[in-house]
Amino acid sequence: MKKVLITGSTGAIGEATAKYFHDHGYFVYLHYRNQKDKAQTLRDTLKNSKIIGFDITNNKEVLEKLQDLELDVLVNNAGITKDNLFFFMNDEEWEDVIDTSVNGTYHVTKAVLKNMISNKRGAIVNVASISGLVGNAGQTNYSAAKGAMIAFTKALSAEVARYKIRVNAVAPGLIESEMTEALDLKEMKKSIPLKRIGKPEDVAECVFFLADKAAYVTGAVLNISGGMVR
Repeated sequence: MKKVLITGSTGAIGEATAKYFHDHGYFVYLHYRNQKDKAQTLRDTLKNSKIIGFDITNNKEVLEKLQDLELDVLVNNAGITKDNLFFFMNDEEWEDVIDTSVNGTYHVTKAVLKNMISNKRGAIVNVASISGLVGNAGQTNYSAAKGAMIAFTKALSAEVARYKIRVNAVAPGLIESEMTEALDLKEMKKSIPLKRIGKPEDVAECVFFLADKAAYVTGAVLNISGGMVR
């Protein structure tokens, strides 16, 4: 049975992705940082799964939990938003977002990549954002973090292709999740050619495609925005 680790499994996209991989025959490692109860509830619905709790910004914790883990797929999905106009943004808002998306992706990927290289197989999918493609006012921290993940994807894909490891990214647009609950989605739909907000399952399907099906694709960034960014 193939194995996948999904960081940030308790979020909307993480949960949908975990369910999608599980329903397609994978054993799923469900990562959580603070929401153990929510992770356990998800675990209870997925027969072939296990929860793993750690702080992805803490390299020591990451290594303790992951260095011996053998995976077929890693999905770097964990991320946070702390939106503010740059002039008013404080150091914590900047550093927390960067630390989670950029440093967290680094720590987790570094921990599991050794075994992937030894096994000469694997796929990594990084969950970025259209904010990392085009920038978004009020999100200089988030845009910088997701832009870094996209650049990281392209560079790492070139390094590890010789070991038959593929590295790709998805860039979701407006997706129904905790991060978009406070937005006026009804008004924002007008700027989306497909005239709807994306569902977490829309992202999960694309992540699975890149991880499991797209055997000749690496270093790619798949735009999942309903045509809003093109």
